[in-house]
Amino acid sequence: MKKNFLTLLLASTTACMATAQPAVAGYPYRQVPFTSVKLAPGSFFGERLKAVQKVTIPLAFGKCETEHRYENFVKAAHPSDDYVVNKFMQFPFDDTDVYKTIEGASYMLQSFPDKRLEAYIDSVLDIVAKAQETDGYLYTARTMNPRHPHPWAGMKRWEKVEELSHELYNLGHMLDAAVAHEQATGSKKFLDIARRYADCVVREVGPRAGQACVVPGHQIAEMGLAKLYLATGDKRYLDEAKFFLDYRGKTTVKNAYSQSHKPVTEQREAVGHAVRAGYMYAGMADMAALTGDTAYVHAIDRIWENIVGRKYYLTGGVGARHSGESFGNDYELPNLTAYNETCAAIAQCYLNLRLFMLHGDGKYIDCLERTLYNGVISGMSVDGGRFFYPNPLASDGNYKFNADGTLTRQPWFGCACCPSNLSRFIPSVPGYVYAVRGDDAYVNLFMAGFATLNVGGKELTLETMTDYPWDGKITIRVLGNANKKASLMVRIPGWARGEVAPGGLYRFTDKRENGWRIARNGGYLYPELQEGGYMRINNVRKGDVITLELDMQPRTVVADKRVKDDFGRVAVERGPLVYCAEAADNNGVQLQQIYVKANADFSLVKGYNIWNTEADGQPFAVNALRTTAQELTKDADGNLALKRVGLTLIPYYAWNHRGAGRMDVWLKSTDVE
Repeated sequence: MKKNFLTLLLASTTACMATAQPAVAGYPYRQVPFTSVKLAPGSFFGERLKAVQKVTIPLAFGKCETEHRYENFVKAAHPSDDYVVNKFMQFPFDDTDVYKTIEGASYMLQSFPDKRLEAYIDSVLDIVAKAQETDGYLYTARTMNPRHPHPWAGMKRWEKVEELSHELYNLGHMLDAAVAHEQATGSKKFLDIARRYADCVVREVGPRAGQACVVPGHQIAEMGLAKLYLATGDKRYLDEAKFFLDYRGKTTVKNAYSQSHKPVTEQREAVGHAVRAGYMYAGMADMAALTGDTAYVHAIDRIWENIVGRKYYLTGGVGARHSGESFGNDYELPNLTAYNETCAAIAQCYLNLRLFMLHGDGKYIDCLERTLYNGVISGMSVDGGRFFYPNPLASDGNYKFNADGTLTRQPWFGCACCPSNLSRFIPSVPGYVYAVRGDDAYVNLFMAGFATLNVGGKELTLETMTDYPWDGKITIRVLGNANKKASLMVRIPGWARGEVAPGGLYRFTDKRENGWRIARNGGYLYPELQEGGYMRINNVRKGDVITLELDMQPRTVVADKRVKDDFGRVAVERGPLVYCAEAADNNGVQLQQIYVKANADFSLVKGYNIWNTEADGQPFAVNALRTTAQELTKDADGNLALKRVGLTLIPYYAWNHRGAGRMDVWLKSTDVE
């Protein structure tokens, strides 16, 4: 490997538009690929893409070098009985750190072409290819020492795939990355490697005589195989993915932890490991779209309703328990001990996008947006160099929620699934902004930039100007339109219509009226909402200017009374952002003794600087909120009293950039009904 690559990559800032890839087939509503959407530099998510390009991906590749990820492939290419596998490899899914980072870098190549990065990926693939066995099997945890593989692997192929081996989990991430790489570069080098492994799995794993009748212990191969089917047209891959779903609950291992306790179409509740579950539910949506099997749709609809109605954090995260990294019981949503793994939030984005593409209802994008702006980006520091594994909604400054016993974001983890997952997910965000169906173009997320959409087989070009999520004004200019029948379907977020989130788990407590209005060329439109949370703008023309104005007044929220950890407390939102109180902004105030009124008024502090002490003290700006609260105090005689104090709140994603300390999303209240 060329050791100077990381320096070269950090210095690379070239940016231009790449050729668009085909949209995903099979869904009634199709996402506009990220290659057709260019986010504006300096915009909220434009800055996050820049952070991933300049910091996160180079960091992840660097860790693949220093943490022996590449070395595992080198050893697998030259097997030896002398290798003590678990000395070189902590987890048998370490290979996926390489795959996921290549996937994210491939996405970046389409927006930021870089020949040096492309050459570096090519050199990594040379190492990966040499580790592949002659029949296509590629799993370094076994191949580097077949007689003494990793303890989780079992003594023969697929023996522990339903438990710990992660052989099929590795396949899923490999397939995702290989398809992305082929789309970005036109090279089939990685796709050929991945396809050979997929062919090996198709031959050896299945329901027929002589095959291993097993399903993935950790799901994601289902999504990967669906993507490979779409990339190649080879139906064997779709059939294999369907087998993985249809035989769940019918093989030897049956447990709720891996959602194998019963057949997937009979499941009604989100249970077990929250990442595995989210990936499986997204895979079920893929199968529903690609096969037409409505039983999958009915099952995931039931499960989604269970999530958003009973197991969904205000930040859009899921997974209440550290034990098993799992969903809890209904309404079990602790704050201090919340797990809310970053990967689980990403999985919820995958699921909600797919449910929108099946049903076309804006409520799924409402959930996706909530998770994206809170539960996902909280997992990465704003500079792109440090990460959370869990994302709690409270901190006492002492509770140790990281595996290494720390309270701050870390530059890497022994189990590094979250940093590498962010490496691949954040660059894909432009592909979540728009969707199309027939002559309708859906504006799902509000991000400044340019987009070229294929609407009814003809080109529609849009420019969006906005400072969202800081400001609620979104201006969409129609730069070109070859389809005279084209309509814009503009999402009116649920929070602007008085709904915190679908399912009724949370509600606003203040008396503010819902606030939004939309205009076409200066003339305001007031028809009723159509088609599930979208405003229809018919027959748009070149030169049209659509202006959406969303009331961004801060609002207070309460949870269902059955959520005991939030009882008697309020939270604060502004637009799509959840806010929190952190000790660093409230010196001298005992946050655990603070009380906020359910109808509190807030003032907006624009350009509030947060000093990122983990990144050489570099500040970043947010819009903070200030209000008057009450602090419970005790005098020398032991008498209790409430005194008025000022309280500052910051967006939840921005907390913990100044070290460990007290933080609360849910604040005590004296007047919650």
